[in-house]
Amino acid sequence: MERRIDFARDRHMLCPACGHRWLVDLDWIDRWEQAQETCPGCDVTCEHEDSPRVTVDPDDLALDDDRVAQLSWYHTSTQPDWPTRDFDPASALTAEIRTTMGGDEGLAKWAATQQAKALHAGTYEAAVHNMLRWMRDQADRSRQFYLYRLHLQPSVVVRDGWVIDPADFAGNVALDNVCPPGVDVARYLNYHEAPGGISLALGRDAIARVQRISVPLPGARGDGWVRDAVAALVDAAGTTAPPTGRCRSRRSSAPTSPRVLTAKKLATALAARLPINLRSEFESAAAFTEGDDPVKWARRTSGLCDLIEDPRPALAALDRQGHRQV
Repeated sequence: MERRIDFARDRHMLCPACGHRWLVDLDWIDRWEQAQETCPGCDVTCEHEDSPRVTVDPDDLALDDDRVAQLSWYHTSTQPDWPTRDFDPASALTAEIRTTMGGDEGLAKWAATQQAKALHAGTYEAAVHNMLRWMRDQADRSRQFYLYRLHLQPSVVVRDGWVIDPADFAGNVALDNVCPPGVDVARYLNYHEAPGGISLALGRDAIARVQRISVPLPGARGDGWVRDAVAALVDAAGTTAPPTGRCRSRRSSAPTSPRVLTAKKLATALAARLPINLRSEFESAAAFTEGDDPVKWARRTSGLCDLIEDPRPALAALDRQGHRQV
C-alpha cells in the first residue's frame, strides 16, 4: 500500500510548555528555526528549553497497527545488497585497525554492537531526504545510491504507540532498546528526515522482501534542461574567473572556476523549486567539481530533482523490479 507522497505537506506542531497544537507549512518552520516565529499559545520561541517541535499527524496511516505491515516502506543506501543477511562489520578493517581496536576480543565486542543495531525504514520522502543528508554530511556525493522499497512480514509484532526519535548523534539505535522481546518493529517520530513523519526501527527478520533501483534515474526531466545546462557549462569553460578585487597571498586558495560558479547557479535555480527544508542538502548534493563531466553532472542533478518533484518514475521503476527475499 502506497501513501500519498508530498514533500511540501504541512506539519503538526506541539508545544510542551502550554499544550497548544497547530498546523504549519515548511516556510513557517524555517522562520521558526531562525527565532522569527513564536508559539501561538504562549509566545515561546525556538530558543526556549521546552520549545515546540514537530509531532505526528494523527491521521498518519502508520499509526494503525494493522496497516504497518501493509504499507510500503523505503530506505536509501550505498549498499547494493541492503540489508545484508550475513553482515560482517569487520570485513573491511585492516590488520592495523584490528590491532588498535584491541585484537580479536575487542573486535568481537565492537562487531556485536554493530550487528545489534536496528535497521531504519520510513516514507519515500524520508528515504530521499536521508540520501541528500548523507551526500552532504558524509561526503557521499560521488557514490552510487540505491532506493529500496521494503515489504514487511505480515506477522510482524508492532510496538504499541510511537516513540521520539531514539537515534544517537550518529543515527544509531540499539534494536533491543526499542524492540523488547516479542516485538519486531517500533515506530518513531522522525525529526531529521521528512520531520513529523513516522519511521521504523526494526530487525532484518521483520523484512520479508525488498525491491531496489539505482538513483537518481537518468533522463526523467527530459533532455531540455540537461542540454541547456551542458551548453552553459561548456560556454563557461572558455571564460576566465572574474577578478576578486584583492591581492592573493601564497596561501590563499585558487579562485572558483567559471564552470563551478555556473553549475552552482544552475543547481540553485533548481533548488528554488523544491521545499525549503531540502534546498541546502540538494545544493550540496549537486555540487560541481572542476574536472567533472558536464553531461554526467547535468543528468545526475536533474535526476536528483526529479526524485522530489515527480516520484512517479521512481515508483514505476520499482514496480518493474523483482523482489529479493531477505
